[in-house]
Amino acid sequence: MAREYVTSTSVEWIDYDPKARTLEIAFASGGEYRYFDVPAAVCDELRAADSKGRFVNDVVKKRFRYTRIRAPR
Repeated sequence: MAREYVTSTSVEWIDYDPKARTLEIAFASGGEYRYFDVPAAVCDELRAADSKGRFVNDVVKKRFRYTRIRAPR
């Protein structure tokens, strides 16, 4: 996994592990979350989304189990 910094006001970086199908997202608020069983296609859609924050809220948070890695500041 390698952090990929993105252009977004709410998402700082994303990190996807295709073997484990886990997606880690760091938010501008300082919170970091790991989402499970995320298909590679969803990560590709996130990368291409005009609004990363909206995509996370509308797709990722609603469809995938997650755990918080770091609490927001």
